[in-house]
Amino acid sequence: MNRSAAAVGSSLFFAFAPGVVAGVIPYWVTGWEGESPLVLQILGALVTACAAAVLIDAFARFVREGIGTPAPIAPTEHLVVGGLYRFIRNPMYVAVVSCIAGQAALFADTGLLAYAGFMLVVFIAFVKGVEEPMLREQFGAEYDAYRAAVPGWWPRG
Repeated sequence: MNRSAAAVGSSLFFAFAPGVVAGVIPYWVTGWEGESPLVLQILGALVTACAAAVLIDAFARFVREGIGTPAPIAPTEHLVVGGLYRFIRNPMYVAVVSCIAGQAALFADTGLLAYAGFMLVVFIAFVKGVEEPMLREQFGAEYDAYRAAVPGWWPRG
């Protein structure tokens, strides 16, 4: 796969995966309306914006560094280990959950907060049951070394 094809594929996947999970569904739940105290609105907006920036950076890294997409049907040619991936193996999943949680704070919606928790459980199960075995098969010892050196869900302090 060349970088142009990877960019197109990643853009489409961005719209359909995190775009729906962290954008469309929260909109359906809240209508992007809610009465939250100002401090929660500010915190929620900051968390959501930072999480969106992490997502954009991670998707771009899959194109530039991995020469592929985050979609399992069009995986990268190279293991992505740069940028935020030096500190945490799953920044995309953490960012999606953070985007949802940020919107929960922004709109004072406990249902959205529960949805964020549910999605975290789904993502962890997917990573453990599907993604890690696929990466181990595709990248072998390189992935094992990366996995041993970098935490999955919370960066080392």
